[in-house]
Amino acid sequence: MQIRKLGANGADVSSLGIGAMSFANFYGPTTDENSYAILDAAMEAGVTHIDTSNVYGMGRSETAIGEFLKSRGQEARDHFVIATKAGISKDADGNRVFDNSPEHFEAELDKSLARLGVECVDLFYMHRYQAERPIEEVAEALAALVKKGKTKSIGLSEIAPSTLRRAAAVHPIAAVQSEYSLATRAPELGLLQACEELGTAFVAFSPVGRSFLTDDPIPASRVPELEFLKVNPRFKQPNYDYNIAATDAFRALAAEMGMPAASLAIAWTLHKGDHMLPIPGTRSTAHFAELVKGAEVVLSDTDVVRIEQVLPVGWAYGDRYSAGQWVGPERFS
Repeated sequence: MQIRKLGANGADVSSLGIGAMSFANFYGPTTDENSYAILDAAMEAGVTHIDTSNVYGMGRSETAIGEFLKSRGQEARDHFVIATKAGISKDADGNRVFDNSPEHFEAELDKSLARLGVECVDLFYMHRYQAERPIEEVAEALAALVKKGKTKSIGLSEIAPSTLRRAAAVHPIAAVQSEYSLATRAPELGLLQACEELGTAFVAFSPVGRSFLTDDPIPASRVPELEFLKVNPRFKQPNYDYNIAATDAFRALAAEMGMPAASLAIAWTLHKGDHMLPIPGTRSTAHFAELVKGAEVVLSDTDVVRIEQVLPVGWAYGDRYSAGQWVGPERFS
């Protein structure tokens, strides 16, 4: 397993990580035992980076990780570099709001530490930006948690390059997390470059395109069962069928190159820079093995040209988010 840096002065981590949203029923029902099987496989494969959040299953993901660490002992705790997040909340009427106040960050991090069963996390993110609050104040609030010994480093999620630069002027930003894959390439419009310039790791979530870049895409029949996907433009008809047809050529290319499609998608992502850290999620140990294989593949420039001829920039049908899902992430161009 390749080793990369979680920020210029951050921890050494495996080039492939685990996105633990899948531990909380996001893409379908799961069990804690199933999540433990993924974490056991990660330890065996040398995958050390695990990414979670206080809102994944309203604490369920963190609790599953914490119970796993408790059951496996100090070896497991020493193995994993743990990242979590806060900043998404609800108002009195139950509507989703964003809270980047120092009080919210610390209170939620304290709860996360208790669920995880640790005294300090390796990385703590602002999950969504509360736009009316200056990002400099947000960076100061996060930095205060480093000084208190509750996190070793700080990160930002779904932000613009200009916001990153302003925050980094206050305190080093170890990582920025955003969606990035062959299906979603907007970060190439300055965010990847800003991260590289500032020594910030780029943590890519959904690197296999929410299953479109695999050999087993989520079938149309299951989409209505999944709260996020049933309103997502790429999974609504006719876009869903168009996206399946477009990615059939990618699956054929992966087979020609002798690997699963998910492996090729991960290899492509890692090829995009030494600061790139994909964090796919899965409920399947077989799929996890495909993801690990992708981290072992080294693509040539010729390979990348072939991949991007099959899936050029802008190939996907439908926006990556619905109007409601776009509330929170910063857009930039």
